Amino acid sequence: MQIEIWSDIACPWCYIGKRRFEAALAQFAHRDAVAVTYRSYQLDPTLPEHYDGTEAEYLASRKGIPVEQAEQMFAHVAQQARTVGLAYDFDALVVANSMRAHQILHLAHEHGVQSEVKEALLAAHFEQGRDIGDPGLLACIASAEGVPVDAVQHELATGSRIPAVQQDVADARALGIQGVPCVVIDRQYAVSGAQPTETFLGALEQAWAARSPLQPVGAADGEVCGPDGC
Repeated sequence: MQIEIWSDIACPWCYIGKRRFEAALAQFAHRDAVAVTYRSYQLDPTLPEHYDGTEAEYLASRKGIPVEQAEQMFAHVAQQARTVGLAYDFDALVVANSMRAHQILHLAHEHGVQSEVKEALLAAHFEQGRDIGDPGLLACIASAEGVPVDAVQHELATGSRIPAVQQDVADARALGIQGVPCVVIDRQYAVSGAQPTETFLGALEQAWAARSPLQPVGAADGEVCGPDGC
């Protein structure tokens, strides 16, 4: 079963949703038959490489709301993060464009370590106050999971995987995805948002039942014709 998760490194609900989905997958009886791929989505592709203000100031300016209101929103998100074992630090968070991180995620997928790099990037951004746009950090995170440093440096120098990132965004638009996280199962079922674990598990079970082979009814030895004759 093919699972595609559209998300952004700069999306706090995406990290929470990742944890809840992982908890559902751990309970899913057929988890060994599931392949998970992370697809790219940028909440704000116009964001400069670096923003000198805080995350609350950035959100307030983008949404046209008071900074205090943005801080209250983050306090709620941080509380929800704690319920799944995450320690968000919005005061230390470095606001940065996520394009480079998405490029490295595509590179990590080619090396079979996308999930590990995704986890490390999210932790760096939301818990450790590190700059996900910094080439040195990206090389450090990816290489720690087995991606060659020279491959990371080459990607950041050439941007050869930017079209792949843009294609993910185009695919999301074609599928009708308007927000992240969004978990898509076999391109047939979609779960939008950081839903409870039970919702993700129910979706997995429903999708599995829909793709299972036909169940036999009646005698098992009825006369049939097959590729080898009748």
